[in-house]
Parts: sequence; structure tokens; C-alpha cells
Amino acid sequence: MKSAFAPVLGAALLLAAPALAAEPVKHFAAGAGTPGGASPPFSAAVQAGDTLYVAGTTDGTDPATGKLPVDAATGAKVVMDNIKRTVEGAGYTMDDMVWVQIFTSDLKYYADFNAVYRTYFKSPMPARAFVGAGSLLGGAHFEVMGIAVKGK
Repeated sequence: MKSAFAPVLGAALLLAAPALAAEPVKHFAAGAGTPGGASPPFSAAVQAGDTLYVAGTTDGTDPATGKLPVDAATGAKVVMDNIKRTVEGAGYTMDDMVWVQIFTSDLKYYADFNAVYRTYFKSPMPARAFVGAGSLLGGAHFEVMGIAVKGK
């Protein structure tokens, strides 16, 4: 005996199939200006669904001078500009950021970093960690990474 629900169940599965299919993951290439060199072994960001995972970036080179930033405030601006460029290049805004992690070569830079960091966001601010890490690649003051979600 055939079940009366079989055609209904089959139609429901066909309608749900697109929603069950995984969205493609999109990678955004890291530029040559990273500590990883001209072809770094990582992506600058990876988008999975509405979530963007932003790889760590440093303030190792100030684009204005081609050298290490002269102080922590300048370094904070350089690294946050790097994050902003990556986030916006993927079609997000800084206000889509929900989590930011900052590594610093010296915890005494906390106030200098915060003075610059606040200028990149409207309220509410993303969740965050500020971690003392000792030395960073390229003699950087900071390395920053984070997660953004569209339509948060």
C-alpha cells in the first residue's frame, strides 16, 4: 500500500534542497606587502556564508615611509587601515565586525591603540581581546584579526 504522504514529502525535500546546499567559500588573496612575502601561505580573508574571517595583519610597514611605524599610534593606524581595506575589499564594513583580536608586542601600547581603534567603529563596538604577545613578525607593534558578519 502506498503512503499518501510520499508525494508531499518528496516535494518538500525538493524545495528544501537549495537551502541544504552549502554556499561556496570565497577566498580573498593576501597582498605581497605581508610578512609572508610575495605569495604568503594564507588568505587575507575567507568568506563562508555571511561570515568573513579576517586573517591577522600587522603594522610591520608604514606605507608612507616604507619602514616600521615610528610609534604605537602610527602602528595602530597602519594595522587598522589594513583590516579596513581587507574588510571593505570583501564587501563588508567595519561596523560588520563582531570580534577583533589584537596581539601587541608591549601592553603599554593599550591606550595608544584604543585612541586610534575607536575611530574605526560606530557603536556598538565589536567584542575584543587585547593580548600581550612579545615579539611579532617584522618587529610590528600589533597584529590584528577578526570576524565580520553581514547584517548583524
